[in-house]
Amino acid sequence: MTKEELIEIIARRVAKEFKDGNLVNLGIGMPTQVSNYIPEGINIILQSENGMLKMGPSPDKDKVNPRITNAGGQPSSILEGGMFFDSGFSFSLIRGGHVDITVLGALEVDEEGNLANWIIPGKLVPGMGGAMDLVNGVKKVIIMMEHTDKNGNSKIKKRCSLPLTGAKVVDLLVTELGVFKFENNKMKLIELQPNVTLEEVKSKTEANFEICL
Repeated sequence: MTKEELIEIIARRVAKEFKDGNLVNLGIGMPTQVSNYIPEGINIILQSENGMLKMGPSPDKDKVNPRITNAGGQPSSILEGGMFFDSGFSFSLIRGGHVDITVLGALEVDEEGNLANWIIPGKLVPGMGGAMDLVNGVKKVIIMMEHTDKNGNSKIKKRCSLPLTGAKVVDLLVTELGVFKFENNKMKLIELQPNVTLEEVKSKTEANFEICL
């Protein structure tokens, strides 16, 4: 499976969580791809942390406007009726509880729903970004990530080893292998991705989880 195919599988499944009228924030990296897979007939408003409402899908190369980018600095589009604003207004939406769903990437998630996604100690990063605000100010937190790292080690841990972004904040985790829900500090496998077996998920997951298929 190529990286692009993997991202598409995860992004399509994440997009199924959206309902009409949702105000949805997409984080940098992999989550920005979700904008390309919104199900037909579902009307949502995408908010970009860098100051945009009604963000659209990635534009064709001949329609790129260098002044319109998503939170990761990649070319984006804006739909009719959309608006631009400053960081103060953007974080007022987030901290004020007005955003229904945020979709974020992760370095690690553990079985209690703890999230680590902002730093690997010893590596330079531009800053913690808005993830800490998002996981505390948004109604539902969805994490999308690869199930294992480049060495095949599980990124779904018994306990996060990296500095936390938020404690017990994850509501739903979607990987290329399955979908996990977090309730009462427990992780539950609720869905397998197509052509994936339960045995494969078990072998690649360090965390303990309940099976609720």
